[in-house]
Amino acid sequence: MVVPFRPRHPDMKPVETMRKFFGDDYYICRFQNPGEIEEEMAQVGAKEVLRGILTTRRPGPPILPKGQAFRARPGSPSSLPSWLSEEDLSYFASKYEQKGFTGPLNYYRSMDLNWELTAPWTGVQVKVPVKFIVGDADMVYTTPGVKEYVNGGGFKKDVPFLQEVVIMEGVGHFLNQEKPEEINTHIHDFIRRF
Repeated sequence: MVVPFRPRHPDMKPVETMRKFFGDDYYICRFQNPGEIEEEMAQVGAKEVLRGILTTRRPGPPILPKGQAFRARPGSPSSLPSWLSEEDLSYFASKYEQKGFTGPLNYYRSMDLNWELTAPWTGVQVKVPVKFIVGDADMVYTTPGVKEYVNGGGFKKDVPFLQEVVIMEGVGHFLNQEKPEEINTHIHDFIRRF
């Protein structure tokens, strides 16, 4: 769901490549310096950071300009979507207030290390049955080049047992929360087939 498999490029580290294509303010690039983005998040507060992450619907790569990364911007929704209650948002925020954002951010900080560790799998295809589900308003799917890769044959070349691509209309990055029943049905039906 959401993020399609992309093969490991043997000569291009992920963060360096993303910086080249999307700039220093691209979210993954902004996450690289420990403490920096956490400080910006602390200034805004966990609840507002999560509100922005969970509710923002802008096409293209997620850009986080320094000093204004998680502040409300024009086009930001004034109310929560139907799938996210104020109670849920408060609960999620309380957990991040206790533990902080460093743990989840470290996933992005380890991308180049993971790239180094996966060198033996360069060129390997994913050879298990796959069903890929994404929302048409997803920030990853609307990043330049991703739709073309998913729908133009590149994804199928790298994942030859790709059974189906489902593009859900009006759905963003958190499709399992936005459309839980539909997602459960897709997963259940796929598992039953195999």
